[in-house]
Amino acid sequence: MKVLVFGSLNLDRTYSVDHLARPGETISAASLAEFCGGKGFNQAISLRRAGLEVAFAGAVGPDGGALTEALEANGIDRRLVQTLPGSTGHAIIQVDKEGANNIIILAGTNGMITRERIAEALEGFGPGDLLAAQNEISNVPFLLEEAARRGMKTAFNPSPYNSAVQACDLHNVTWLLINETEGAGLTGETDEGRVLASLHGAYPRLKVVLTLGERGSLYLNADGTVTRCGIYPTQAVDTTAAGDTFTGYFLEAITRGVPAADALRQASAAAAISVSRKGAEPSIPWREEVDRFMAEEAPR
Repeated sequence: MKVLVFGSLNLDRTYSVDHLARPGETISAASLAEFCGGKGFNQAISLRRAGLEVAFAGAVGPDGGALTEALEANGIDRRLVQTLPGSTGHAIIQVDKEGANNIIILAGTNGMITRERIAEALEGFGPGDLLAAQNEISNVPFLLEEAARRGMKTAFNPSPYNSAVQACDLHNVTWLLINETEGAGLTGETDEGRVLASLHGAYPRLKVVLTLGERGSLYLNADGTVTRCGIYPTQAVDTTAAGDTFTGYFLEAITRGVPAADALRQASAAAAISVSRKGAEPSIPWREEVDRFMAEEAPR
């Protein structure tokens, strides 16, 4: 199985603040740190550190050298990353003293991905290979359609959730990974059981991971069975890459044939380590750390 992440590459500017700025409010930041990020980048790092060989497709501007260097330093194949005229995508992130965040994203070159480029990048992939996609690049509906047409397994994280997600045909998706906000947007439901029931009714073959924050996570299999997992308690410092870390470690396990309950536990452990550290890429643990953590701790 070959793994392709086709997604966003962002330069993250993270501001440490006492509290998240409210409408009309001007606040001072205690510090500024710059990291490589983007949901595509973060998930690729997570998949790689979990133990998979990963290729990346996407785009940066002339100012994106740090991102391509970081991919290479982590052992990720970056030959399908284009350099285009324009600014590399970037994110402005506030992180408060409790570890909560809010994020503003500028698409930059992430919004310049054409259908022609997608078809070209997927030429080397086929039946049984895995595509991991998010909603931070252009032409995502076509990307999912093209991957399915080639017989690829697809994992889709529709984040950030916006109207473009409604154009995506979830019949083309193998695994849908969502949080409560995305679940509500897709189904109009807020109750976790109704979210899963709605998705299962509309897409009977779809497998769904629903993360619930401090209440853990749920996995809906295609046969309608639901598996629940708690969280590993930890002191949150920065939650920026928690969801992406969870996604990478879950996909590594489930594609390896690990039972859903164990895949959720591995993903939850990796996410717990991630939130205890600052930054996106620096917070994503390596497999050995996750294995040690799981040997010493148990989910709540």
